[in-house]
Amino acid sequence: MPFGDAAGYRFNPFDLTKVWPHGDYPLVPVGRMVLNRNPENYFAEIEQSTFEPSNMVPGIGPSPDKMLLGRLFSYHDTHLHRVGPNAQQLPVNRPRSPLHSYNRDGSMRYENPADPVYAPNSYFGPKAQPDRFGHDPSWAVSGEIVRAASELHAQDDDFGQAGALYRDVLDDASRDRLVGNVVAHVRAGVVEPVLSRVKEYWRQVDSGLGARIAKELET
Repeated sequence: MPFGDAAGYRFNPFDLTKVWPHGDYPLVPVGRMVLNRNPENYFAEIEQSTFEPSNMVPGIGPSPDKMLLGRLFSYHDTHLHRVGPNAQQLPVNRPRSPLHSYNRDGSMRYENPADPVYAPNSYFGPKAQPDRFGHDPSWAVSGEIVRAASELHAQDDDFGQAGALYRDVLDDASRDRLVGNVVAHVRAGVVEPVLSRVKEYWRQVDSGLGARIAKELET
């Protein structure tokens, strides 16, 4: 989706509870991930891994998704506490290509840059190269920046896409399983006044789905 389309799109495209319809924006293949082996040491290769959305290759920047923006900071901060301040030096986390930075010291540090550890300096230390890699793509905001709810788009609601999933994506067997799963969980202990709200909730997703669930619960 071009960024210019976002402001006037029919629902908030940065709402992580929504899916962009492929009819509007078809999927664009960008690569393939192949899982072809199990870890040799689960702790070293899995429990110490530090995936974080702030690790972006040059040319890719974050979107205005509020959840993403919060995680850019919090994931890295969590790993510093969970694994350690030098977690990115571990084999499972360090980049394949050498990384030159001014990070130094701290618990379990075993590689340190030479002095001085500031930039720019006169001793040929590493420095940013925007002429080679460019600047990270980003986005701009307009209007007054305030702490307020997002402006609603024409189709911003909690039930539209759920109803489309039930009517247009699931087949009859999948719809039957959905009804059976919902009814089984509700019968496991949901009582009034929550029971009535459950029925109304599913009616808002789809009237036919709500009617089926209500009928099953009454038998």
